[in-house]
Parts: sequence; structure tokens; C-alpha cells
Amino acid sequence: MGKDLAEAFPTAKNLFAQANDVLGYDLTKICFEGPEDDLTKTENAQPGIYLVSWVAMQLLKEKAPNLSFEATAGLSLGEFTALSTAGAMSFEDGLNIVRLRGRFMQEACDATKGGMAAIIGLDADATAEVCAATGTNIANLNCPGQIVISGPADKIEAACEAAKEKGAKRALPLPVAGAYHSPLMESAQSKLEVALGEIDIKSPDVPVIANVNAEPHGEPDAIRNRLVEQVTGSVRWEESIRHLISDGYTNFIELGPGNALTGFMRRIDRGLKIVNVADCVSLEKAAAEVSG
Repeated sequence: MGKDLAEAFPTAKNLFAQANDVLGYDLTKICFEGPEDDLTKTENAQPGIYLVSWVAMQLLKEKAPNLSFEATAGLSLGEFTALSTAGAMSFEDGLNIVRLRGRFMQEACDATKGGMAAIIGLDADATAEVCAATGTNIANLNCPGQIVISGPADKIEAACEAAKEKGAKRALPLPVAGAYHSPLMESAQSKLEVALGEIDIKSPDVPVIANVNAEPHGEPDAIRNRLVEQVTGSVRWEESIRHLISDGYTNFIELGPGNALTGFMRRIDRGLKIVNVADCVSLEKAAAEVSG
């Protein structure tokens, strides 16, 4: 993850080295070599994804020096990258916070037995009814036709069956460590609140859309509150993007590993223009697009 960027660009190589120094361990080796079981542990995956997303942004700025942006947003962990990119927190503080966030969430996973599932082809109201009936929660409202639910592992299976009975095309349990964005993550909230209180947070330079209410972040204390709420709250991604669309935004750039958000965006509005930066090939293509 990010290896080809580090091999091709000194800026990326230096940022990976800087991240190792900030964290005090070799995150670079985990990102580049794994093993996959280590990389997918949330305490490593969160800073790893944050780092690669930050690297992607810095390289795009180098490749397209006239690039400007007027708003940011990020899904779950990505909200921290969005805030850092908008100047609300430093790269170093963001990296440390997502490392701690991952650790706190892993501890919550270890203390509970939770799971998640993707519900395909069922609307939000019907999914909410399924959750209410089965003791689960809506974790992510990603895009039309795709909602993720979260809750106790023994209730996720029942929720999947209930969703199918209600008309879902598919209901797929996900290979995750726990019930993210649900009350089972409550033990992580107080720890994250303390950690956020120890870093400098500023008002962002551009609007940053918050996951929990799909509205722009406000003052620093309000930013801290929204990030704490996000640990157990639903990620309202589709609504966040529709907020930006209603404000007139039509051009979007996805930063970081993979291109899942690009797929979500196309489901939300196929008229949007979106490019992604995940590796050297996509970086060159995105730089050409935004420069043009």
C-alpha cells in the first residue's frame, strides 16, 4: 500500500519515513510488505490509510501546482484526513490521533463480539426497521442501494435474514473485527475525547463535512465533539455528498488506497466528475485531469 509512490517520488518516501518517526514504529514496512493480517488490524490500517491518503494529496499538489480545492470530506477515518488537508489539525497530530483511534477501537472490538453487514438494494427507512427489530444499528449510509449495519455478532445474521425478507437483493456479513459505528464502540469514545483534547485543532480553511450530521464542521470544540460522536454514530456519506452537490460542487478527487468512494459517488450522481489517486498510474491520470 503506497509502495510504488514511495519508490517513484522522494516526497512520498520522506513522508513514510516521517510517519515512522512520529509513530515510533515501522508503519512503512507494514504498508509495503504486510503481512496482510498485520496491515488489516485497525490500529495499523487507520494510520496506514491516513498516511497514504496524505501522500496522495501532496503528490497531486506537486504534479498539479495550480490545484485548488474549496471543500473536503472523508468517510469515517477519512474525516481526519479531510480535516488535516483543510488545515484543522497538523499531519503529525492527525497521524497520532488515528493511531490511537485505531487502538481504542481495537480494544472495544476485543471486549465485545460484534459484526457488520452490507445491505444491498434496501432503502434507509426499511433498513432502519430491520435494525430496530433485530437490535442492530445503521453504521454507514454509503450511497443509493448500499447501507452497512453494525451490532452484536449474533444479531447480524438475524438482521441479514430480516433484510432479505424485506426485499434486500443481498445481505452480506463483512470480514471485520467488530461493530464499528455502533454502541459497542462506546468504550473508545471517552479515550478518544481525552486524546483529542490534547492536540491543537483550528477552524478549517475550507468547509469540511462531518460524518454524523452531514453539515460543515464548526469551531474547534465542535470538531472534537463531532469526531467523538462519529465513533458510535452513523456515517452519513451519501447525505454529505449531496450537501456538497447542493452547494454547487461538481468536481471531486478521491485520495488514498482503492477507489471505493468513486464507486459510491457514481451511484449518488453519475453527472459528477471524479478522479482518484491511489498509485502512480492513477496519480498521473488525475494530475492530467485537474491540470486540464
